[in-house]
Amino acid sequence: MASMEDMNMSNEEITLPGFRFHPTEEELLDFYLKNMVVGKKLRYDVIGFLNIYHHDPWDLPGLSKVGEREWYFFVPRDKKHGSGGRPNRTTEKGFWKATGSDRKIVTLSDPKRIIGLRKTLVFYKGRAPRGSKTDWVMNEYRLPDNSPLPKDIVLCKIYRKATSLKVLEQRAAEEEEMKQMVVGSPTSPPSSTDTISFNYTQQDQHVSLPILFQQVIPKEESQHET
Repeated sequence: MASMEDMNMSNEEITLPGFRFHPTEEELLDFYLKNMVVGKKLRYDVIGFLNIYHHDPWDLPGLSKVGEREWYFFVPRDKKHGSGGRPNRTTEKGFWKATGSDRKIVTLSDPKRIIGLRKTLVFYKGRAPRGSKTDWVMNEYRLPDNSPLPKDIVLCKIYRKATSLKVLEQRAAEEEEMKQMVVGSPTSPPSSTDTISFNYTQQDQHVSLPILFQQVIPKEESQHET
């Protein structure tokens, strides 16, 4: 049986041309998770073993062996209170919160055969029970309670919730507005309190006066000066 350290040593991402890792839920449970818990090492080690709760979700893509928009990990089930209680799902910057009830996963060939359960969780920044909801989502897959196989390891799929085009456009507009505030708006016309400079040819001196008092020189006076 390969040790966890051995499984974690091969940390290079698979870069086969055209390779995309998009397993079904049945494949995740009935093939990958089952083989993992019994210690069977696969030819291609595409899912790494990692305690994801030692990391915040935005750090996980760089720790995954495969994946562009979805990242997979085998995760130990740490308990809050020793061998009992709910699993500990807190990280340095926040916590994972379950949403809804667990969903039973069945096989396509036999809809009555339950092969596992899926729990959906959302990451919140801050400390429970309060926190700021993010768009990071996790699907946690585990074997059913009646399975004779070990259940101290689960398979987790991490991804970011798709953002609608409207929200993306709103964010872009807000970012552009912030940039304008930093750079500054285009030069505005001078106010009434700004000053202008002009020369009197007769006095041969430079005078600065507020624009408020700027007047058009009468034609007669202009001709007299020339």
